[in-house]
Amino acid sequence: MSAGRASEGAGCITWWGFSPARDLLHIGPERCEGDINVLLVGSGDPRHILKTIAGLQDKQSVHIWVIENSMEVVARQLLLLYLALIPQDSMGINEKTEVFLEVFGNAEIRSQTEEVLQRVASQLSLSVTETMAMHACLNTSLLKFKERDELDRIFKSWIQTRSSSPERPAPIMSKAWDYRVRQHLGTRYDSKKGCFDWDLTMKLHEKGCGVINRQQYMQWREQGLAFEMREGVYQITNPSLLSSRVFSQKGDKVAIRGYWGDIVSSPYLSFGIETDDKSLLKTQNGQPIKTAQDISFANLQGLFQSLSSRRGCPTTSQPYTDAEDDTSIRTVSIKDLMYPNAISVTFLPLDSFHKLPEKQKYSQFFNTIYFSASFVHQLGPMMRQIAAPDAVLVVELAKYILDLNKEQEAGFAKKVEDIALEAGFEPWHEGTSDDVHAIFVQQIK
Repeated sequence: MSAGRASEGAGCITWWGFSPARDLLHIGPERCEGDINVLLVGSGDPRHILKTIAGLQDKQSVHIWVIENSMEVVARQLLLLYLALIPQDSMGINEKTEVFLEVFGNAEIRSQTEEVLQRVASQLSLSVTETMAMHACLNTSLLKFKERDELDRIFKSWIQTRSSSPERPAPIMSKAWDYRVRQHLGTRYDSKKGCFDWDLTMKLHEKGCGVINRQQYMQWREQGLAFEMREGVYQITNPSLLSSRVFSQKGDKVAIRGYWGDIVSSPYLSFGIETDDKSLLKTQNGQPIKTAQDISFANLQGLFQSLSSRRGCPTTSQPYTDAEDDTSIRTVSIKDLMYPNAISVTFLPLDSFHKLPEKQKYSQFFNTIYFSASFVHQLGPMMRQIAAPDAVLVVELAKYILDLNKEQEAGFAKKVEDIALEAGFEPWHEGTSDDVHAIFVQQIK
């Protein structure tokens, strides 16, 4: 177990995944050319989307369909995808990577980043209310009207200035974060640094995440600040990490706004613990030279470069450079974003998974289906109806959910295999397997 109360550490909303980014077209048997449909169920962030796009071959096109269980997570996915699609002549790649990581993993952000976030939120608000302004990689047209209204409300709440509405002040993230830490540790709160260190050295480092730096991890556990790449003041609440959680108080249900996401495993897992550039994994005297922050930065830079080089993206003969600090922030409208060829991302209604088999469009439709660990309970026999004959099923395992012990982690993997077998899938043994994702292919009838 982690050094805290079971199940509280992961939180009740998934702001980032519990596994590294994967190119979903290169998992399992080799894919043919042509259109590939990928269904992501509960991925929580766009890591797999960005990694899959980066690995796309010239003669392939990919259509990604996303189902989440909260409109707050959908709103944040749209925000992060929007940032990724800002062209280089509007925001240099270094600055874009910094802003992305700040919004992605920091409970509190700098004023410059807040300004970018608010401008993007205003554009996204227009996008969900005016279907004419839709972008192929930010497609919300299939959401229900009430869901688009909810997205609009969320985006507008991000735009509100800190000084507005004095009678309803915005929640202060530092208090919300500290509340979660106290709730998780209970009587151990007074020795919290020892608890944090235990989770890092006896859990994350033992699981192969040695690049997660002690000082950076301790700062994140204490304050929610994972990525501090520039000198600056990080003290403005990151509104994209706020959500409401319903509690029962004296028989009444009360929604309390606060930070209800992961406070143990860390946002370093998505982009910061694996890399194709082995020079970033070098050690000196047994210690990694680079940290998970460095690796996250390098990986995202590479993904953004790949995105920029996709056919159809606007290019400029005089690209923006990061030589100057980010003092002038331009508003980048939907129409000014990059439009990478042969790629689309469509968000489906929250309750749509079990309704997909009812629609002819989705009959034997998806070539790859991805389930996060928190959505495994939705796996079932109806999967056969929506899975293409060559479908690959990828399921996130519980390796990096630190509240589980080794027996529970193994039990979870066994449960996943049993559910997949019942749904008509069998383990794929031909490639290199890992203990982070379970990979299945359709059983041959």
